[in-house]
Amino acid sequence: MRLMPETADRIRRRDFIALVGSTIAWTVPASAQTMPVIGYLGSETPQRYGSRLTAFRKGLAEIGYAEGRNVTIEFRWAEGQYSRLPALAADLATRKVNLIVAAGGAEVALAAKSATTTIPIVFEMGGDPIALGVVGSMSRPGGNLTGVSSQSVEVSRKRLEFMHEVRPSTNVFGVAINPTSPTSDMQLKNLRTAAESLGLELIVMKTSAEQEFDGMFAAVREARAGGLVFSSDPYFAYRSELLALLAARHSVPAMTQSRDFPLAGGLMSYGGDFSQSHRHTGMYAGRILRGEKPSDLPVQRVTKVELFINLMAAKALGISFPSSLLSSADEVIE
Repeated sequence: MRLMPETADRIRRRDFIALVGSTIAWTVPASAQTMPVIGYLGSETPQRYGSRLTAFRKGLAEIGYAEGRNVTIEFRWAEGQYSRLPALAADLATRKVNLIVAAGGAEVALAAKSATTTIPIVFEMGGDPIALGVVGSMSRPGGNLTGVSSQSVEVSRKRLEFMHEVRPSTNVFGVAINPTSPTSDMQLKNLRTAAESLGLELIVMKTSAEQEFDGMFAAVREARAGGLVFSSDPYFAYRSELLALLAARHSVPAMTQSRDFPLAGGLMSYGGDFSQSHRHTGMYAGRILRGEKPSDLPVQRVTKVELFINLMAAKALGISFPSSLLSSADEVIE
């Protein structure tokens, strides 16, 4: 049977379109079509999370995932404005990512939890996830959340004890509290209990804004306090360089939770090992992507607590460390 010219043209166009479509489908890697997406919710900026992100990606790699190769990571950053976290978490939820990582504190975890009850969530925080209402059980968290917690919040009182050991002739110390933190009341209670047992007086400095930091250090210096102890809070931890600069400028001995503080020139730090907690967060994210359920993964506790001491800062402040404290330090910066 002979086809009419216009009919033959339609067949040729149809065959050409089918050929092009099959060629495109063949040239797109299968991994690109099925690559899972992690939604990563952070309270600060990528720069401030730099060392944490390195640890997180290391944990992912240990389970076999590498960003851009077999997993995509979609980031949302609050840039220090924690009130933005709920909206950013909701945005990730509407995009139906395979998993949400809520790393960097209770504020981030609670925002993610409020955004979805179906998308798996892996959190990382320094506080007690049960007391904060994030999960109901450590061994069987249930629901769509699991994660990693460290002991940074629990050891806040220990920082005051260390500072008093360094400045034994002083009985007045400043403590910095972020009143917007879900753990602030508990930490302040623990610090006051420690102060009472040591016979110390506390000057409580409540702050949640960078522009208030300079005045806080000035007030501690004018009160002739022995030093300034920071409670465990992500807002303080991610501003270690600024805090170290102000401590040196005002000649105030200070101690925070994060090793980033003495590494930046501050005197001391004592807190959970964030590199391990973020690495384990990456490993849990990878395990969930491989098919495990968050409800079946117990909340991990990173029990390692590290003490960092900066002897150069001590010399500038005219401070001598007891040998017992130096010998127990995880790292002494000379």
